[in-house]
Amino acid sequence: MATKMSQTTESTNKALVLEAFDTLFNKRDYAAAGRFWSTDYIQHSAHIAPGRDGLFDLIKSAPATLTYEPGTIVAEGDFVIVRAILGSRLGCELDCSGYCSSQE
Repeated sequence: MATKMSQTTESTNKALVLEAFDTLFNKRDYAAAGRFWSTDYIQHSAHIAPGRDGLFDLIKSAPATLTYEPGTIVAEGDFVIVRAILGSRLGCELDCSGYCSSQE
């Protein structure tokens, strides 16, 4: 059974991940997003260039109509998994998921 402390930590971690994704994908505030992604960030997707710069460059090159809409979010300890829709104000959607960890 989860303790109140772990529920608080997990709720805080979920909020942090949602804020980070919104800051980068929707607001495209790269200076603010730098608070969430370390310069040592490890990019696990083979189709995205390595590191934080690779991720940021991908978003910079995406159409301005790209939107990020979180769906299911699950947290356990320091791990957060998000299922989300990357979409467009033009009607295109891509179902995607990813995880974040303060351990990496």
